[in-house]
Amino acid sequence: MLLTTTDVLQETHIREYVGVVTAEVVYGSNFIRDWFANIREVIGGRTGSYERLFEQGHEKAMKEMEKRARRMGANAVIGISTNTGSINIDEKGVLLLITATGTAVTIED
Repeated sequence: MLLTTTDVLQETHIREYVGVVTAEVVYGSNFIRDWFANIREVIGGRTGSYERLFEQGHEKAMKEMEKRARRMGANAVIGISTNTGSINIDEKGVLLLITATGTAVTIED
């Protein structure tokens, strides 16, 4: 399946626009990861554990979006956009949210 951020495919004909397809991945916060992130905030530098978490989240969101597009009968997703955010569940807890959105289409092989 073709997955692309562009909304125009050169030398490829889009036969049908199937519809909007989305996927969401939500992760709970982790005490140890948060503790190390707080230390990094004080001393400076990158927080590798969160970078890996977001990288994995983006990959999972893209795979889920691809799976949903296939169920819709599409063989490509164009105009893909990903976003990250957080959901506060109380004063101490935060959920990390990663979303992917695109247009499911069928293209000529």
